[in-house]
Amino acid sequence: MYAIIKASGQQFKVKEGDIVCFDNMSLEPKSAVEFKEVLALDNGTLTVGAPFISGAVVKGEVINEGRDKKVIIYKKRRRKDSKLKRGFRRDFTRVRITSIAQ
Repeated sequence: MYAIIKASGQQFKVKEGDIVCFDNMSLEPKSAVEFKEVLALDNGTLTVGAPFISGAVVKGEVINEGRDKKVIIYKKRRRKDSKLKRGFRRDFTRVRITSIAQ
Protein backbone atom coordinates (compact mmCIF):
# COMPACT_ATOMS: atom_id res chain seq x y z
CA MET A 1 0.00 0.00 0.00
CA TYR A 2 1.33 3.42 -0.90
CA ALA A 3 0.03 6.96 -1.17
CA ILE A 4 1.05 10.06 -3.08
CA ILE A 5 0.79 13.15 -0.89
CA LYS A 6 1.30 16.85 -1.44
CA ALA A 7 3.44 18.56 1.20
CA SER A 8 5.50 21.75 1.15
CA GLY A 9 4.76 22.35 -2.54
CA GLN A 10 6.05 18.93 -3.66
CA GLN A 11 4.61 15.46 -4.23
CA PHE A 12 5.94 12.44 -2.36
CA LYS A 13 5.26 8.72 -2.79
CA VAL A 14 5.17 7.21 0.72
CA LYS A 15 4.58 3.81 2.31
CA GLU A 16 4.16 2.85 5.97
CA GLY A 17 7.52 2.89 7.71
CA ASP A 18 9.19 5.25 5.20
CA ILE A 19 11.37 8.09 6.44
CA VAL A 20 10.90 11.25 4.37
CA CYS A 21 12.59 14.67 4.56
CA PHE A 22 10.19 17.58 4.10
CA ASP A 23 10.87 21.31 4.16
CA ASN A 24 11.13 22.76 7.65
CA MET A 25 7.81 22.46 9.54
CA SER A 26 8.98 23.85 12.93
CA LEU A 27 7.66 20.89 14.94
CA GLU A 28 8.99 19.21 18.06
CA PRO A 29 10.50 15.70 17.83
CA LYS A 30 8.05 12.84 18.51
CA SER A 31 5.05 15.04 17.68
CA ALA A 32 2.34 13.73 15.36
CA VAL A 33 1.69 15.22 11.93
CA GLU A 34 -1.17 14.57 9.48
CA PHE A 35 -1.17 15.01 5.72
CA LYS A 36 -4.72 15.42 4.41
CA GLU A 37 -3.79 16.36 0.84
CA VAL A 38 -3.65 12.82 -0.56
CA LEU A 39 -3.50 12.81 -4.37
CA ALA A 40 -3.55 9.03 -4.97
CA LEU A 41 -3.93 5.89 -2.89
CA ASP A 42 -3.09 2.32 -3.85
CA ASN A 43 -4.31 -0.55 -1.68
CA GLY A 44 -4.68 -3.18 -4.39
CA THR A 45 -6.68 -0.81 -6.59
CA LEU A 46 -5.50 2.65 -7.51
CA THR A 47 -7.72 5.52 -6.37
CA VAL A 48 -6.97 8.94 -7.83
CA GLY A 49 -8.45 12.13 -6.37
CA ALA A 50 -9.69 15.17 -8.17
CA PRO A 51 -7.51 16.83 -6.89
CA PHE A 52 -7.57 15.18 -3.42
CA ILE A 53 -9.17 12.03 -2.00
CA SER A 54 -11.77 12.99 0.60
CA GLY A 55 -11.32 11.23 3.94
CA ALA A 56 -7.83 9.90 3.19
CA VAL A 57 -5.19 10.75 5.79
CA VAL A 58 -1.49 9.92 6.04
CA LYS A 59 -0.13 10.11 9.60
CA GLY A 60 3.47 10.48 10.62
CA GLU A 61 5.78 11.12 13.54
CA VAL A 62 8.51 13.76 13.53
CA ILE A 63 11.96 12.26 14.09
CA ASN A 64 14.12 15.39 14.07
CA GLU A 65 14.89 18.66 12.33
CA GLY A 66 18.19 19.68 10.83
CA ARG A 67 20.10 21.14 7.93
CA ASP A 68 21.38 19.41 4.80
CA LYS A 69 24.88 19.59 3.41
CA LYS A 70 25.87 22.82 1.73
CA VAL A 71 25.09 23.10 -1.98
CA ILE A 72 27.49 25.32 -3.92
CA ILE A 73 26.01 27.44 -6.68
CA TYR A 74 28.70 28.67 -9.08
CA LYS A 75 27.99 30.78 -12.15
CA LYS A 76 30.64 31.87 -14.60
CA ARG A 77 30.24 33.82 -17.79
CA ARG A 78 33.09 33.15 -20.15
CA ARG A 79 35.23 36.03 -21.36
CA LYS A 80 33.30 38.51 -19.20
CA ASP A 81 35.40 38.35 -15.99
CA SER A 82 32.13 37.66 -14.20
CA LYS A 83 31.65 34.88 -11.68
CA LEU A 84 29.43 34.26 -8.69
CA LYS A 85 29.81 31.71 -5.90
CA ARG A 86 27.05 31.17 -3.36
CA GLY A 87 26.27 28.49 -0.80
CA PHE A 88 22.91 27.20 0.39
CA ARG A 89 21.83 24.87 3.20
CA ARG A 90 18.26 23.57 3.23
CA ASP A 91 16.38 23.21 6.53
CA PHE A 92 14.42 19.96 6.74
CA THR A 93 12.08 18.00 8.99
CA ARG A 94 12.53 14.22 8.96
CA VAL A 95 9.21 12.34 9.34
CA ARG A 96 8.47 8.61 9.74
CA ILE A 97 5.18 7.58 8.10
CA THR A 98 3.16 5.56 10.63
CA SER A 99 -0.18 4.90 8.91
CA ILE A 100 -2.15 5.40 5.73
CA ALA A 101 -5.94 5.45 6.14
CA GLN A 102 -8.87 6.08 3.85
